[in-house]
Amino acid sequence: MNRTFKPPMRFVALGTLLLSMAGCANLTPQSSLEQVQQQSAELTGQDALHWGRQQEQAPALRERIDDLLAEPLALESAVEIALMNNPGLQARLFDLGIADAERVQASRLPNPGFSIGRMTRGTEVEWERGLHLNLGSLIALPMTRRIAAGQNAQVQREVSLSVMRLATDTRIAWYHAVAAQQSLAYSEQVLQAADASAELARRMAAVGNYSALQQAREQSFYAEAALAHLQAEREKSASHERLIRLLGLWGEQMDFALPDRLPDLPQHPLDQPDIEQQAMASRLDVQAAQQAAERLATNLKLGKATRFINVLELGVSHNSSNEAPVQRGYEITVELPLFDWSGARMAGNEARYMQQVRRTAEVAINARSQLREGYQAYRSAWDVAAHYRDEIVPLRKRISEENMLLYNGMFIGVFDLLADAREQIVTVNRYLQAQRYFWVAQSEFDLVRYGPVQPSQASTASITSASPAGGH
Repeated sequence: MNRTFKPPMRFVALGTLLLSMAGCANLTPQSSLEQVQQQSAELTGQDALHWGRQQEQAPALRERIDDLLAEPLALESAVEIALMNNPGLQARLFDLGIADAERVQASRLPNPGFSIGRMTRGTEVEWERGLHLNLGSLIALPMTRRIAAGQNAQVQREVSLSVMRLATDTRIAWYHAVAAQQSLAYSEQVLQAADASAELARRMAAVGNYSALQQAREQSFYAEAALAHLQAEREKSASHERLIRLLGLWGEQMDFALPDRLPDLPQHPLDQPDIEQQAMASRLDVQAAQQAAERLATNLKLGKATRFINVLELGVSHNSSNEAPVQRGYEITVELPLFDWSGARMAGNEARYMQQVRRTAEVAINARSQLREGYQAYRSAWDVAAHYRDEIVPLRKRISEENMLLYNGMFIGVFDLLADAREQIVTVNRYLQAQRYFWVAQSEFDLVRYGPVQPSQASTASITSASPAGGH
């Protein structure tokens, strides 16, 4: 005989409690995005971070990008385009949704199991029904939630650092592209001066007023200037393509204009007396390492709490028969630790925890050192650029003015004047490279306050080697 299953009231109350606990966590990926925006807003300078989850938003984004590209692309406009259009960043943002889903999944109770059986013995028909719930997962649920929440927060910090790195890489690429554009203009001036000098030498040699050696020397200057001009064109093209990749542009969008020159050097450098304290307060990798250690500590506590009880299940049974009274009851299933006392698992958890503690210390020490190194590079870059601005460029200008006076007084010839023009252009171009070096160093220093930085080539290259042509 089949009868209706009426569980005791205490199990109904338990089921109601479990359902309420299971329904506490909801998917909130937008909240994770807002956390990332808040953490990265100071460096990126952007009020809103776009996450392209909805395809219908694409036309509005394209319109905004076209508006920004209609004018010469400003620095912060380039950062804005990169943050809403870079495909790599858009893919990285989906890690927020994945981590949020895992957080919610870790907060949910495992589904209960239901069993039903039918047995016959002669004319007797017996039905067995059972409902099973994993109590071990229920006991561990608070710790599991904390672990998942910690992992979600760690992903938010990692994504925030990715946003900051993209903003920094975009700024550096913009500085390189603008500087390469200026360098190309200066190399064209050097080439024009060398061409004029070589042509004049050829004409004077043709009439016997210039030796073959003097003509060859001027022709050599022109050949070197032509080679430097080709190198400047290659650098301009490469830096422009690098910026295009970071902005995520293609098609007609690639044909955008840049400002004519880099921003002026600030009059005074930043003073950072408490640079190491900033590392501990703002470095996201330090915070992530600390949180990873805390999460492993929670794992260690969870392992100790469930060391001898890896399997704990509660079951409710209801058996009915057409020839006997209904049987009701419950059962508890426990794993017997006869062969595995979880000693190896506990040793592994303790080793992982101590390993993370040492790694956290390493991250903290590296963060302090990287901040000091970043500030030293920033300050050195400002000193070099300021020296060009305040000493070398004014002196070069004064020498050119004096040479012009000597030329007007017929004390020097036209070749001396052309050589001086080349020297002046080369000096100005070196100052330009010093400016670029400074702005790159500042961008990297801004980022190193929040996470590790891989120094760019421009930060380690010699400024004097970046000139388009040597002076003669």
